[in-house]
Amino acid sequence: MTATDAVRLQVSGEAGRMDNYCAAIQGAGGEPLAGYCPQPDLSFDGLVLCGGGDIESTLFGQENRGSHPPDRERDRAELALFQSFFQAGKPILGICRGMQLINVALGGTLIQDLPPEQRSRHTAQEGDLVHTVWARPGSPLHDLYGPSFQVNSAHHQAVDVPGKGLRITAQSEEGFPEALDWSERRIMAFQFHPERMSFAKRRPDTVDAGDLFHVFLDLCRLTGR
Repeated sequence: MTATDAVRLQVSGEAGRMDNYCAAIQGAGGEPLAGYCPQPDLSFDGLVLCGGGDIESTLFGQENRGSHPPDRERDRAELALFQSFFQAGKPILGICRGMQLINVALGGTLIQDLPPEQRSRHTAQEGDLVHTVWARPGSPLHDLYGPSFQVNSAHHQAVDVPGKGLRITAQSEEGFPEALDWSERRIMAFQFHPERMSFAKRRPDTVDAGDLFHVFLDLCRLTGR
């Protein structure tokens, strides 16, 4: 791949609910192909795992403790997607559920249902809430946005114990991870929704998250050389 080639991304998510992700990828100059439970296709330059419903709790060794009913077909498909791209050394971006899926795939665990006082700051009946996160010094988020900044939020679960190799690059006010990465394995993951904070969805009360899609596409270009 040369610097002028378009980056092609395989996108996996909930049927009919991937338009914002694809629009953000296109806004950054990439070419997405979205599908529900797609088969891994390593002709793509990278993988994007979108938001959505809860992951089956038995996949991280727990009984149901407040999880919503899972989509087991999607769980299986996205774990297979992750493993294929991970083993091939290709970049992977996880957003909300996607971050949680990456964490589970690498042996981590989840908080299945945030306590009510925390959930009220992260889960709205409709739309997004906005809150502050703190970035780890030296992380891409810290370099882009500084030590603390505003993001959106729409989730009732969160990463608990990070999976093998993952480092926490941003935390919520409550202390749970808002971003994870594994730079050597080309993994980026966010609990918040950058696709709803960038390009046509840019909002005045959060940072401009379009930069994160540019960073990911650049990573795919470098990896493909």
